[in-house]
Amino acid sequence: MITRAYVGLGSNLDAPAEQLRSALRALDQLDGCRLVASSALYTSDSLLPGQPRYTNAVAALDTSLEPLALLDALQAIENDQGRVRAERWGPRTLDLDILLFGEQVLDLPRLKVPHYHMHARPFVLYPLAELVASDFVLADGRTLAQLLQACPFVGLERL
Repeated sequence: MITRAYVGLGSNLDAPAEQLRSALRALDQLDGCRLVASSALYTSDSLLPGQPRYTNAVAALDTSLEPLALLDALQAIENDQGRVRAERWGPRTLDLDILLFGEQVLDLPRLKVPHYHMHARPFVLYPLAELVASDFVLADGRTLAQLLQACPFVGLERL
C-alpha cells in the first residue's frame, strides 16, 4: 500500500539551504519512497535565542514504508548529513520530521502524527500550504486553512 506522507525539513548549520537540497535528493532515493513535490525554502528565526536562522521546507512523499520504518530512514539521512543530537532543540545540520502520514493519527513513544507542534509553526504550515489545498483536512479533523488563520506568516522569508 502506498501512503502520502509529508515531511518537514529544517537546518541551521553548515549551509542550511544546501543541507535541505541534499536531503531532498536523499528522500527521492529512499527505497520504498518517491518524492512527489517539495515546497520553496523559507528562513525563520530559531525558536531559541542565540541560534542561527533556520531554513525550512516541506516535502510530499509517496511511500510503501510503515511510519516507524520511514522515521528510521529519515534519521539515517539526518545522521549521514552530520546530525548530532547533543541537546534538545539545539542547532542542527538537518532535522526531518514526519508531519502527516496519510490519514493516520499516531501516538507512539517515538512518533506523534500529526506532528504535535505543526499547528503553531508557520515555517511548517506555509510550506505545507504550497503542496496541498487550503481546504485540506488533517487526520485529526482540523483544516489547513484553520491552522493558517491561527498562525500568521510572521518572521518567515521565502527564498
